Amino acid sequence: MRFVTYEQFKGGLLDALNLEELLAKLSEFLLESGFAGSLPWNPYTGDFDPVDRDDSLQALKEAILRALMEEGLLTPEMLEAMRGDGDPDPDTMKEIGDALDHIVQRLLEEGYLRVEQPPQMPDEGQPLSGPGSIGQGAARSVKFELTEKTLDFLGHRALRDLLGSRGRASVGMHETQHLATGVEAEAHSRPYEFGDTMNLDVPATLRNTIGRTGLEFPLDIDYRDLRVHQSSYRSSCATVLMLDCSHSMILYGEDRFTPAKKVALALAHLLRTQFPGDTMRCVLFHDHAEEIPLSALARAQVGPYHTNTAEGLRIARGILRAERKEMKQVIMITDGKPSAISLPDGRVYKNSMGLDHEILRQTLSEVAACRREGITINTFMLARNPALVAFVRKVAEICRGKAYFTTTVTLGQYILMDYMRRRTRRVR
Repeated sequence: MRFVTYEQFKGGLLDALNLEELLAKLSEFLLESGFAGSLPWNPYTGDFDPVDRDDSLQALKEAILRALMEEGLLTPEMLEAMRGDGDPDPDTMKEIGDALDHIVQRLLEEGYLRVEQPPQMPDEGQPLSGPGSIGQGAARSVKFELTEKTLDFLGHRALRDLLGSRGRASVGMHETQHLATGVEAEAHSRPYEFGDTMNLDVPATLRNTIGRTGLEFPLDIDYRDLRVHQSSYRSSCATVLMLDCSHSMILYGEDRFTPAKKVALALAHLLRTQFPGDTMRCVLFHDHAEEIPLSALARAQVGPYHTNTAEGLRIARGILRAERKEMKQVIMITDGKPSAISLPDGRVYKNSMGLDHEILRQTLSEVAACRREGITINTFMLARNPALVAFVRKVAEICRGKAYFTTTVTLGQYILMDYMRRRTRRVR
């Protein structure tokens, strides 16, 4: 029988473990949504009140252990102990526990995690309750939080996965696995007009001259032969990302909210690295609506039940009114019809049966107000009910925005590509 000590395991595999690759594999666990209570974001305490989301160190260790098993980084003895065939060897189980403690400690030291209190690791003599239950008593009582460093990294990976390594397009700034040759051209050249920047399209200009006079030297280039390249004018943009977190976003066997959070992090990373003059804020809407900081997005959960689109648009409009940007837009991700509105006395009127006339009227009134203030609404609908399709098309018609009917798989690509197309506009 071959004996493997923890020191050998630590010095070999664990120290060489790439923490960023590990975090990428843990992204689903780190961003998973779950159901919240009646108020997912408490504006008075500045925190979430999770109900069934497990953000304890013990849950993190279990997720790390699954990732190590998938990567084949456990020794045969450890795998045998994890399978639970017979009585697990206490020494092997201790090796597993020490290895997970070491990984968590590295994540803490390198600034990827923070905890509410210093983690209390089990004593060496503390009995283990069974296969895989490593230090549950201490680790269950310690909660972890993601740092800005981790959120930015997860945004970077989400952006790379959504826009990179996908295709062979010859024009673009994103990395792919393919190589291409050629020169990036933004548009066809056009005839020169007085006042244009003298960015000559030399081949086209020479073709015009030769076509007019023939191949005679010296060439008699005339004013009308000149052609200039067109370029893109890059304007600044203020964006509010509206995320539907009503219960339907995680019901019916599909989690639609976690992919939406990944898109938000990817878009935030894109703005920070490629468009630093742009701004992005985040609004959640359910029975009510509220703005949350991007740093709190990873812990956001779905709930309560209904979809107060009107209040979400009203808050987004207030945010954008204070922004001094040339472009203002709302990106709304939802999977359901408006089913709630806020009344003047603070109560919420709800009706989940069909498209309620009063709810629809107030929602479209907010859409019209956005248009009057120069705000474009681009809606990304994750469902295809005929009534929903008609509602989304009406929103696009009123505010001159776009409507996309997509899935959780293509949502990110649609949003990011649409954002970058709108980020530039053609000038002469």
